[in-house]
Amino acid sequence: MGERLQQQQSGRSMILAAVAGVALTAPLLGMMGFSFLATLTLLFISLPLLLLFSPLLLFVGLVFMVALAGFAIAATMAFAGVSALAWIYREIRDFRRFATKMDYKQQVGAQSHVEMGSVEDRSMLDLDDECLDSPGTEVQKTQVPFSGQQLPFSDGFPIGGNKMIRNGVYGSIKTVVFSNKLNLLMPFGPLAILVHKLTTSNGWVFFLSLLGITPLAERLGYATEQLAFYTGPTVGGLLNATFGNATEMIISIYALKSGMTRVVQLSLLGSILSNMLLVLGCAFFCGGLAYHRKEQVFNKATAVVNSGLLLMAVMGLLFPAVLHYTHTERRAGKSELALSRFSSCIMLVAYAAYLFFQLRSQNDLYSPIDEEGSHHEEGSDNDEDEAPEITKWESVIWLTILTAWISILSDYLVDTIQGASEAWDLSIAFISVILLPIIGNAAEHASAIMFAMKDKLDISLGVAIGSSTQISMFGIPFCVVIGWMMGREMDLNFQLFETATLFITVIVVAFFLQEGTSNYFKGLMLILCYLIVAASFFAHEDPTTTDQSKQPKT
Repeated sequence: MGERLQQQQSGRSMILAAVAGVALTAPLLGMMGFSFLATLTLLFISLPLLLLFSPLLLFVGLVFMVALAGFAIAATMAFAGVSALAWIYREIRDFRRFATKMDYKQQVGAQSHVEMGSVEDRSMLDLDDECLDSPGTEVQKTQVPFSGQQLPFSDGFPIGGNKMIRNGVYGSIKTVVFSNKLNLLMPFGPLAILVHKLTTSNGWVFFLSLLGITPLAERLGYATEQLAFYTGPTVGGLLNATFGNATEMIISIYALKSGMTRVVQLSLLGSILSNMLLVLGCAFFCGGLAYHRKEQVFNKATAVVNSGLLLMAVMGLLFPAVLHYTHTERRAGKSELALSRFSSCIMLVAYAAYLFFQLRSQNDLYSPIDEEGSHHEEGSDNDEDEAPEITKWESVIWLTILTAWISILSDYLVDTIQGASEAWDLSIAFISVILLPIIGNAAEHASAIMFAMKDKLDISLGVAIGSSTQISMFGIPFCVVIGWMMGREMDLNFQLFETATLFITVIVVAFFLQEGTSNYFKGLMLILCYLIVAASFFAHEDPTTTDQSKQPKT
């Protein structure tokens, strides 16, 4: 009777604790929600004041202080509510443990009374201590009298189910979102959307969208690399070709949709020039400074093949431009477009053959080399050390999320590029060729420099020259085909100034790569060449973009 009375009292205390916890938590959560809404209201009010009315900066500062105080109150209320809920959970857990202990006592007592006649020598207090001190022993003992049943719960949760799912989701978010310092730029994406909704400052929207896309592009490459662990080298190569420059492709598709074919051409050209001169130059320069007592070595075969593909891309861009400026078309206005579409299909076939040749047919010729020239020893050790950090389906889900978010920001980016050009007094050619690639490919720049300083120059070349090859042989022809499907007259005529710049750049880089070695002087020369290209586009005014900006969007 005493034990039953104690059990009833524990049940009453559990109910009272639950009622008291809910009674305390409900108003606290309500206050937290009200404080949070008030804080958001203050932020929405203060942001346009800060941007539009500079004499009211003192008032805006006070509003921000009140907003921060609201956030502090909301955090305090949330902590109090969570503490109350945790208290209710502890009371329910203790009650379940007590009830399990009582049932165990009754079963063991009845069984011992039948078999031994008495349980006086065995103290029930010792049994209580065992059950409370070792939960695993308690579960094992409770399974003896109930051998035909299974305990579906452990401490109030299903064994392994929801807890494993929660831990998996938390671990995936921690790995993808919180493991990279560059992700601190992610809030600039929502901020760009907020500024676009509240103001008409296209320059700020364009700049904030660029900053917001930068970490998303880097994480998209990370998710692609993680998925490549599960797909093998062939499919992994296709994934890298598809998602390696997905940011440029998404921006280009949105620009094509808006009828800004010239922006597509210039942004893709800028990515090629940036990767070949700035990224590769910084990698050579930093790697040369880190290893200034020797010349770094890379696989010359890979560099020669990539240089040949880049020259083929220049050929595909050169003939439509020559056909246009010599006025030798058989059908005025049609032959140039038809030649561009035919050449684009040929370039896509050539790039597919290159992937097959590199990944399946002659892959041993393109493995990285070390100081002694061996192809396999160090590379195989590094491959064994690498392991995926997230699962296959997590990689697919993150690819979908990141691609969707980049698409949203790309829409704002394309819509505000003309306004940013007018606000900053810069030509669209300079913004598309110089600013977009530098900020949009900041993650690739950093990774190429990092690998060069670790004396892994083959990986740096894969980032710089490989990315340029992807854009020239896959990205540009793909955009021509997509424009063909969308009814846009996207061609390979990049105009004479841009085509000549690309041709000279490919020739210069090919000369620097022909020896298969690098040093800081070569890197410095490439960086200086990029500065000349940047100054040329700063002084260059493209009449085609001006004509397109005056046309209405369809």
